[in-house]
Amino acid sequence: MKDRKLLNAELGRMKPGEYRDAAPSGIELVLDNIRSSHNVGSAFRTADAFHVDRIWLCGICDCPPSAPLHKSALGAEDSVPWVHCADTLEALRRLRDEGYVIIGVEQTCAAVSLEKFVPEAGKRYAFVFGNEVDGVAQEVVDACDFCVEIPQFGTKHSLNVSVSVGVVLWHAVNAILNR
Repeated sequence: MKDRKLLNAELGRMKPGEYRDAAPSGIELVLDNIRSSHNVGSAFRTADAFHVDRIWLCGICDCPPSAPLHKSALGAEDSVPWVHCADTLEALRRLRDEGYVIIGVEQTCAAVSLEKFVPEAGKRYAFVFGNEVDGVAQEVVDACDFCVEIPQFGTKHSLNVSVSVGVVLWHAVNAILNR
C-alpha cells in the first residue's frame, strides 16, 4: 500500500475543552439570517476546523440545541462558542466595540476580491455571511468596514453559504499563518 488513511486518533485534534482554552484566532463569524439549520450546522463544523473564536447567530438562524443543526455540525456546536443576537446590526455594534474589523462577504460594487484580502497582523476580523436567497442585507453591508467577494468563473452568481464560509476561512487562516 503506497498510502493509508489516518485514523481519527492519529490526527492529533483538540478536545472541546482544549479548543475553548486555546489562544484566540482573532476570527469570528456573523451569520445574518441563515434560514437552513444544515447551513448553520455546517458553519459550526467549518468554524471548528479553522478554530474560529465565536459564531454570532443573528435573526432567524437556528441555535443549539437543535437536531437538524447537530446533523451537519457533528458536535462542533459544543466546541465553538456562540451567541444569539436578534438583530445583526446589534451584533456588529458589539463586535466593533470589541475592536473587530467587520467584513461582509457579498458581491458589491466596491468589494475586494478575496485573493487580494490580506489580514493585517494584530487585527481581529468578523466575517458576515448572509441569507441563502437575499445574501447579506443592505443595511448590514452598509455597517461593514468593507466587503470581500469570492471570485467565480461559471454561470452561477453565488455559492452555498456553507461553501462560502469554508472558502473565506481557509483563505483568512492560511494568510494569517503564512505572514
